[in-house]
Amino acid sequence: MQGLSASRTSHAGYWWISALTLGLAFACYWPALHGQQVWDDDSHITRPELQSVSGLREIWFNLHATQQYYPLLHSAFWVEHRLWGDATLGYHLTNVLLHATAAVLLVLALRRLRVPGAWLAGLIFTVHPVCVESVAWISEQKNTLSLVLYLLAALAYLRFDGNRGRPRAGRAYLLAFLLFTAALMAKTVTATLPAALLVVFWWKRGRLSWRRDTAPLIPWFVLSIASGVFSALVERKIVGAEGAGFDLTLIQRCLLAGRVIWFYLGKLLWPFQLSFIYPRWDVKSAATGWTGYLTAAALATAVLWLLHRRSRGPLAAWLFFVGSLFPALGFFNVFPFIYSYVADHFQYLACIGIITAASAGAALLLDRAIPAVRAAGWGLIAALVATFAILSNAQSRTYADQPTLYKATIERNPDCWMAYNNLGVWYQRRGNLDEAIAQYSAALRIKKDYAAAHDNLGTVLLKMPGRLDEATAHFQEALRLQPDYAEAHNELGVAWLNTPGRLNDAIAQFQEVVRLSPDFPEGRNNLGDALLRIPDRTNEAIAQFVEALRLRPSYAEAHSNLGTALYAKGRMGEAVAQYKEALRLKPGLVKVHYNIALALLRTPGGADEAEEQLEAFLKIMPDNEMARRILAQIRANHP
Repeated sequence: MQGLSASRTSHAGYWWISALTLGLAFACYWPALHGQQVWDDDSHITRPELQSVSGLREIWFNLHATQQYYPLLHSAFWVEHRLWGDATLGYHLTNVLLHATAAVLLVLALRRLRVPGAWLAGLIFTVHPVCVESVAWISEQKNTLSLVLYLLAALAYLRFDGNRGRPRAGRAYLLAFLLFTAALMAKTVTATLPAALLVVFWWKRGRLSWRRDTAPLIPWFVLSIASGVFSALVERKIVGAEGAGFDLTLIQRCLLAGRVIWFYLGKLLWPFQLSFIYPRWDVKSAATGWTGYLTAAALATAVLWLLHRRSRGPLAAWLFFVGSLFPALGFFNVFPFIYSYVADHFQYLACIGIITAASAGAALLLDRAIPAVRAAGWGLIAALVATFAILSNAQSRTYADQPTLYKATIERNPDCWMAYNNLGVWYQRRGNLDEAIAQYSAALRIKKDYAAAHDNLGTVLLKMPGRLDEATAHFQEALRLQPDYAEAHNELGVAWLNTPGRLNDAIAQFQEVVRLSPDFPEGRNNLGDALLRIPDRTNEAIAQFVEALRLRPSYAEAHSNLGTALYAKGRMGEAVAQYKEALRLKPGLVKVHYNIALALLRTPGGADEAEEQLEAFLKIMPDNEMARRILAQIRANHP
C-alpha cells in the first residue's frame, strides 16, 4: 500500500493499480450486472419511437422527447440500444466501466496536482457504498458519464494551465471547454466545475489571480449559469417540479441546505442503512429546529478558514464538497424532491472532495509514522477498503429487480408511498391483482392525495367484474387531485367506454388526453376506438390510429384497430395487411385471426387462407360457435 502515497508511479504501476480499480469495481457490482430495469429505467433505455435516426434528432431538438433534456446522455443510450437492445447487462457493464474510468481519471487529476494518497482516493471512491445508487441503477448513467467528462475537462484545463504561453495551450483550453460542454449535456450538476477549478487553484497557489485564474473561466461560468437556469426551467415546466410539494420559503430552503450537508457527510463517513428513497422531511415543521445544522456548517467553514494558513487542503475539500452539492441543497426544485430531499446519487460528484481530503491526510500521517505504525495503518486502510467493497456488493444486490429494490426500500423507509405504489405496478403487470390492490391501498393509507396510486388502483379494479363504479371513483379522485393527469383521463375514458350510455363522455376524456399529451399513443388509439363506434366518424378514427402508429410503429393494438376501421370502409386488402402486422408484433392477439378470416372472406380467392386463420383461432378458442359455423360453411362451399 505504500505505493498509494508515493510521489512517483511507474507505467507498469499505473496499469496494475488501474486493473485493481477495475477488479474492485466488478467485485462491488457483480450482483447488479444481471439486474433488471427498475423505476424509470424504461424512460432512459431508448423507447421504440426514438430508436430511429429521426428519433436521435428528436433527442436533441425536442425538449419533450426524453424524461430530462440531457441530449448527450440519451444519445449514449441510443447508441447502446443499437448495440444490445433492451438487454440490461450491456447498460450495467457500461456503468461499471464508466465508474472505474472516473476513479482512474480522479487519480490522474490528483497526481497532476501532487495530492498525496491519490490512488487511495481512487480506490475508496471505487468501492464506497454511497456510489452504488449511481452505478447499479441504469438511469444514473447520467452520473457516471458526466463525471468522466467532468474529470476529462478538468485534466485538459490543468494541462492548459501548465502550458500557458506554449502553442499547445490554446488547443488544451478548447478541448477542456468542449469536454465541459459535453458534461453539461450529460448532467447539469457538472456546472460546478469552474468554481471547483478556482478552489483548486486557490489551494495550490494560496491566492487567485484575476488574469491567470479567473478570467479564462468567465466563459465557463456564463455557460454554467445559462445551463443551470435552462435546466431549472425544464425541471419545473416540463418535468413537473413545481406546485404545493415544492412550496418552501427562502429561509426554509437555507435551513434545509444545512440539514442536507450534514446528512450527506454522515452517510459518507458512516455508509450504513443506505436507502433508495430516504424519508421525506417535513421541512415546514422541522426547519425551525434545524438552525443548528446551518450554524454548524458556517462554524465549520470559519474554523477551516482560520486553519488555512497551516493547511489549505481541508478548507478546499470542504468548499468542493459543499459547492458540488449546491445544485441539490434545496435551492432549486428537482422532481425527486417530491419523494425525498436527499438521495445517494446526489453526492456522487461531491463526495470526491471529502474522500480526497481523508486519503491525503491518511497518506501524510502514515508517511511520517514509524515503520510499525505505518504497516498497521495501511493494514487498517486495506481493511476499510475491503469493508466498503463488501458493503457495496451487498447494497448492489438490492438493485437486482423491482420487487427486491422496493421491498428493501420499504424495510428501511416504511412510509415510502412511492415504493408501495411501484411495487403494486410490478404485481399488476404480472397479473397478481390482489397483491397490486394491497400495495396501492398501502400507498394511499400513507398518502391519501397520491393521484398516481388512485389511478393505478382504478386500473386494477376496472379489470374486476362488478367493480366498475369503484374504479371510476378512483379515476375521478385522481383527476380532482391532478386535473392535467393525462393517464387518469385516459383510464376514465376506458371506464366510460365500457359503461352503457357514456360513449360521448368517453370520447371527451380521450380528446382531453390528446390535448394534454398529443404524443401519447394510447390516448390516440383509444380515441380512435371510441370514434369507430359511431358510423359516420370512421375517417376520424382512422386518422387517430394512423397518428398512434406514427408515434409508435410497433403498437400492435393500433394496427389491429386500424384494420377494423379499414374493414368498415370496405378496404379489405389494407385491413388484412394491418391485421397481419398486429399478429406479427403480438401473436397473442388471438381475435385478430378471426378478423383476418372475415376480411379474407370478402376478398376474391381468400377462402383458403380464411380457413387457415379460423383454424388457428379455434386452436386457442375452441368453444367459439360462430367461428365453427363459419369454418363449416367454408368447408362445405370448398370441399
